[in-house]
Amino acid sequence: MNVMRTAMLLAFMTALFMGIGFLIGGKGGMMIALVIAAGMNLFSYWNSDKMVLRAYHAQEVDERTAPEFYRMIRDLSANAGLPMPKVYIYDNPQPNAFATGRNPENAAVAASTGLLQRLTHEEVAGVMAHELAHVQNRDTLIMTITATLAGAISMLGNFAFLFSGNRENNNNPFGFIGVLVAMIVAPFAAMLVQMAISRTREYSADRRGAEICGNPMWLASALAKIAGSAHSIPNYEAERNPATAHMFIINPLSGERMDNLFSTHPNTENRIAALQQMASESRGGGSTGSFSAGRPQRTARSVPNSGANNPWGRGSDEPRKGPWS
Repeated sequence: MNVMRTAMLLAFMTALFMGIGFLIGGKGGMMIALVIAAGMNLFSYWNSDKMVLRAYHAQEVDERTAPEFYRMIRDLSANAGLPMPKVYIYDNPQPNAFATGRNPENAAVAASTGLLQRLTHEEVAGVMAHELAHVQNRDTLIMTITATLAGAISMLGNFAFLFSGNRENNNNPFGFIGVLVAMIVAPFAAMLVQMAISRTREYSADRRGAEICGNPMWLASALAKIAGSAHSIPNYEAERNPATAHMFIINPLSGERMDNLFSTHPNTENRIAALQQMASESRGGGSTGSFSAGRPQRTARSVPNSGANNPWGRGSDEPRKGPWS
């Protein structure tokens, strides 16, 4: 199913590329767009994860440079039955995280310094379990390819503007109307691509992530904190790369609060409600699993926000140096 979904997405992106190319330069423009799309699809499959990580200046860490965080990912991966992914941290005050990679054997998970500074150990475990669920569900290939191709499609809109000024060499069969359509379609291309990826994948990753970490309320508590901070703390890299917004656990862009037609994420309150229902069901009929990573298992509500009991060493709202160590 995931292979078919990926193939359909690539076919859609290729058709969109060719359509905009035709509007800009007629048949010649369409053929050029086809060649570019084919090359971009191939390049994205092998390199889009590296491009996303580079865009956010993410740095790889290991058990020596980030022992507690690295061990957490290792234990969560074992719980999920996944190979150990590469682990990254990117310097940004906005609490958020994402996963990338073409398959579980070539996956990477990344957390912001803001996430590690502001959330408790259990909440971070819930967030990273969600990202590992995306890896296990093979959502990451689709997310990284769409991020790369959506950005490329947006560039075609700029080319449309440049071509429109050259009337003598303009092969556009629809004239100014064709260029105008291409210029209007291009800014919305990223949103259309993100819509092609069903928002239900977030609910699926929430549920599987709760199973991996063993407590739905850890993720529910984390989502509430992240949503409360994501739109008040700017993420300038995300604003410059809006096509990557759908890769994060919470939309990193400002002003995206409603579960509307163009939203890249389900409504946070709905996600929390689903996790609360899952927690209620697990209390009434069995456990979702367990995860400790060497720490006593507690519900997210019972974790203090300050003092020595906080597993990251300080209050969840108090910055600290080296939150990954």
